[in-house]
Amino acid sequence: MANPKLAFIGAGSTVFMKNIIGDVLQRPALAGTEIRLMDIDPQRLAESEIVARKLVSTLGASAKVETFNDRRAALDGADFVVVAFQIGGYKPATVTDFEIPKRYGLRQTIADTLGVGGIMRGLRTVPHLWAICADMMEVCPNAILLQYVNPMAINTWAIAEKFPKIRQVGLCHSVQGTAFELARDLDIPVSDIRYRAAGINHMAFFLEFEHRQKDGSYRDLYPALLQGYREGRFPKPSHWNPRCPNKVRYEMLTRLGYFVTESSEHFAEYTPYFIKEGREDLIEKFGIPLDEYPKRCIEQVEKWKAQADQYRSASRIEVKASKEYASSIVNSVWTGEPSVIYGNQRNNGSITSLPAACAAEVACLVDASGIHPTVVGDLPPQLTALMRTNINVQELTVTAILQEKPEHLYHAAMMDPHTAAELDLDQIWALTGDLLAAHGDLIPEWARPTSRRRAA
Repeated sequence: MANPKLAFIGAGSTVFMKNIIGDVLQRPALAGTEIRLMDIDPQRLAESEIVARKLVSTLGASAKVETFNDRRAALDGADFVVVAFQIGGYKPATVTDFEIPKRYGLRQTIADTLGVGGIMRGLRTVPHLWAICADMMEVCPNAILLQYVNPMAINTWAIAEKFPKIRQVGLCHSVQGTAFELARDLDIPVSDIRYRAAGINHMAFFLEFEHRQKDGSYRDLYPALLQGYREGRFPKPSHWNPRCPNKVRYEMLTRLGYFVTESSEHFAEYTPYFIKEGREDLIEKFGIPLDEYPKRCIEQVEKWKAQADQYRSASRIEVKASKEYASSIVNSVWTGEPSVIYGNQRNNGSITSLPAACAAEVACLVDASGIHPTVVGDLPPQLTALMRTNINVQELTVTAILQEKPEHLYHAAMMDPHTAAELDLDQIWALTGDLLAAHGDLIPEWARPTSRRRAA
């Protein structure tokens, strides 16, 4: 049997590349994968090549590793395409997305999915994803695109609109990661928990969260989660980041009746309830980590300096299975062995209470014929209503990029729940214009303002 060809675009994201490629090579049927690493940064690409080759050696795999600075050459004949990159990087893009809003009194935590930060990130990112898709249509039209780039929902929606024939899925680890966190709070092995989640990326909810009993029955775990929170036992100190105590999501559980699958630091800026000017009591009560993403970027840069030296000098690299879905998808499509993952694709009626065109995150069956989203039906009305506030922003951002109409970027900012809760219309308009002006050639020419714009 032939070996799959996997192109990794943005392979300079070395730690993430290590996780994905390490997962792939640990699967027996994929040990001979042809790995094609591509990045525009030659130094980071060289570092990733070292890591990838040492992964192959450590695992005793027969995989072949090649590097490319030409994207089209890397994609030629690929069976699977993984994308993971950040246009504009930490500097200047992330710094711009945080510092300019702060001048207006608008504070953020992550700013990569929604809000003015998410809108700008989408504007920077979608044209590059479209360029990859255009190349794929010519040199690997049957390949599956495994898309790991934020803002996930905006990106997935935009690709589906412009390149409907591309077989794509947006992938995140929030569903399985949150299941692990809740299992840890409950002191229950995650393998003993059964769950079903649905929604949009970073705002999906566990519709069912149950514990398998010895007699084979299942017990609803929501009462235990609510009781633990009300008694102050949950959430336990964060396993991932001590700055992020995870209280926002538990508080929303008490209000909505369901637990959201993305972190509290994310969820705090998807809603108008938690970050408010003059309400430092809310910041303290819920432990909201303002400016969290820039802090992580700085920490990751410093951590990488030490890791890079270790990887260069080590003869072997420790390989552990990650919680990412990529290798499971590749294995199922390549071998026909079925699996279930949570993925983001065009809704198309999977969630009947959400728009058909939006990007929905649901359980998907993966087999030799591809990725098949399951049908969920209507969501509880309070969850649908909350998601629609985020979908409004996503839709306007995608529409702006598709139609090259900058006024819809302003409209998207107007509709954002957190931005609208903090700023008035003149402030939102001025902030959006300032952000567009500061981005320069990181964004398409049609979106660069020559003067302060107002919609006709």
